[in-house]
Amino acid sequence: MKQFDVIVIGTGTAGQTAAFDLAAEGYRVAIAENSKTPGGVCALRGCQAKKWFYETMEVVARSRHLLGKGITEPPRINWEQIQTQKSKFTSEIPEKTIAGLKGSDITYVAGQAQFIDATTLRIGTAEYTTRYVVIAAGAVPMNLPIEGAQHMITSDDFLDLTSLPRRIAFIGGGFISFEFAHFAARLGNGDVHILEAADRPLGPFDKDMVAQLVRASESDGIQVHTGVSITSVAKNGSGYTIHFKSGQPLAVDLVVNGAGRIPNIEPLHLDAAGVSASKKGIAVDSAMRTSIPTIFAVGDCAQTVMLARVADMEAHVASKSIMAMDKGTDLPAMDYSAVPAVLFTYPQLAMVGKTEQMLEQENIKYWKSHDTGLGWPTYRRIGMDHAAYKILVDENDCILGAHFLGDNTTGLVNAFKQAMIDKTPVTRLRDDHIMAPYPSRESDILYMLKPLID
Repeated sequence: MKQFDVIVIGTGTAGQTAAFDLAAEGYRVAIAENSKTPGGVCALRGCQAKKWFYETMEVVARSRHLLGKGITEPPRINWEQIQTQKSKFTSEIPEKTIAGLKGSDITYVAGQAQFIDATTLRIGTAEYTTRYVVIAAGAVPMNLPIEGAQHMITSDDFLDLTSLPRRIAFIGGGFISFEFAHFAARLGNGDVHILEAADRPLGPFDKDMVAQLVRASESDGIQVHTGVSITSVAKNGSGYTIHFKSGQPLAVDLVVNGAGRIPNIEPLHLDAAGVSASKKGIAVDSAMRTSIPTIFAVGDCAQTVMLARVADMEAHVASKSIMAMDKGTDLPAMDYSAVPAVLFTYPQLAMVGKTEQMLEQENIKYWKSHDTGLGWPTYRRIGMDHAAYKILVDENDCILGAHFLGDNTTGLVNAFKQAMIDKTPVTRLRDDHIMAPYPSRESDILYMLKPLID
């Protein structure tokens, strides 16, 4: 039976980060992977893979917005070429992943990891013992309890389509459905629908900003349906018919399960190790420890925030916690108070911190600067009609939340993320951006903050 200091489960961004951190400190590390394509969802079927479609989609969307304003003809699209470029990138990931691990003296073990007890795992057919375990098993597409669900494809399948059907329905109004609907609307030539059971989509985001994004989406041909109750999906010749509890059926050529992902923990036999978990994921403390102090969980399998860079930070915290436990020093703590999130639609929707609804529910006093349909030159030059922002501050003029709808929102939300971490008051944040490159999205921060300072 082989022995290690740490066994990491999963070769996604969180698993690799933890493995590299620990191996660099001299720990004997093994990493287990059940997939035939190591590398994780982010690189192969998520953040990185989808951006091949997003970058082209953004060019198309911007070109269409500028028709008659300097652009005379919309660009011609070739989905197959985009798919080829994406696949060229993703096809190299598994081999590079394994090579990188072995190059850092990390033992790569192929096979499904299952706990026998808290210090023993079966990986494939062999057994291994370890002092610590870092679970980074990721997430898998959520199954929907709808009759005819077998007719739906997943987001993984969508990113591998060789051609784009004309009529597409995305079930669920979250990240996946909105991003992929925007890809389909700009890179295809048909009808695109988002079907959401709740009264509004994108629940984690500020409702005013979501309303603006829905308007922007609908103006570009995406039909957003809320409050729908799907009873079944039926095969109908070469297409499908979606039936609802009330209202007319919807005929489409493709149905995509965009309801999101759930933690991939069922195959791990966590009960055998005494690890507490639920459908929402593995419960962890601020040091990323599970109910068993020598077993850690990071990334999408943990009951935390499902974002790639959050997973990386959790992995760093878990690694430092293991080192601290061995040294007998204080454990580090994961901080989720300033986690930025960007929805790669066009326009992009970005947020960090609290929404206005959260502040009201928590009875936190706040002040805000908010505007929609921005007519600033920044957005007029690109033909964008639905740009918006909302800044929320406390009585000390520090940022409680920041929300943006526009293009290049990543720079904006990152500036406000850092302001939250540093507890920078808006007067200082304004001064820090007086000499921002002008004109730019970041230089517009002065206009956003002006109502909070005057």
